Amino acid sequence: MSHLLAEFVGTALLVFLGDGVCANCTLTKSKGQNSGWIVITIGWAFAVGIPAFIFQNFSNQFNPALTIALAVIGKFPADQVLGYVVAQMLGGIVGAVLVWLTYLPHWAETEDKAAKLGIFCTAPAIRNYPANFLTEFLATAVLVFSLAAIGTVKTADGMGPIIVVSAIIFSLGASLGGPTGYAMNPARDLSPRIAHAILPIAGKGDSDWSYSWVPVFGPIVGGIAGALLFALIF
Repeated sequence: MSHLLAEFVGTALLVFLGDGVCANCTLTKSKGQNSGWIVITIGWAFAVGIPAFIFQNFSNQFNPALTIALAVIGKFPADQVLGYVVAQMLGGIVGAVLVWLTYLPHWAETEDKAAKLGIFCTAPAIRNYPANFLTEFLATAVLVFSLAAIGTVKTADGMGPIIVVSAIIFSLGASLGGPTGYAMNPARDLSPRIAHAILPIAGKGDSDWSYSWVPVFGPIVGGIAGALLFALIF
């Protein structure tokens, strides 16, 4: 139960901080409005790195694509996958709700419906489903391969884990984030998308369900590919 709670809290913190930096850079009258892509990539890097550091003594994953991929190669018990995924998805919803509450007065001040949706979930720069799927596939393959590989390397004590994990996320965002917003995690995209659909957000539009399958299945398939490559090499 403590591991499930860690997955729930860790994923909630990841989404709270990650979607939070998007809100800070996007919403009208936020002090960080228009800060730009670099601030977003830095914010997301530490949004992933901080819970990874806090819960490093647990099986910290915070990502259904990573959990499923590790199970496929025998690095995680298959009978625990469902519990972890449920905890991660619920944590993602809670994290998104916390972002909504934190920026509560700003939603009504922001007219751009797409911008408000983009705080919660990803959308493609150019809508081309095969290309969008491929981007999420490749980015998540690199993510899972890298996370699995660093587990074989001895890092320094203290801040080692947060620096390495944050560097991976920053690199992926800076290099591969442009086409789709680098979801790479169903709990980071689908869960907040659900929150967007159910929350009374002032002036919101639809939740773009026609695209929602891409940042779910692209990361899952890509994660499995990355894990298989890791197993082949290591």
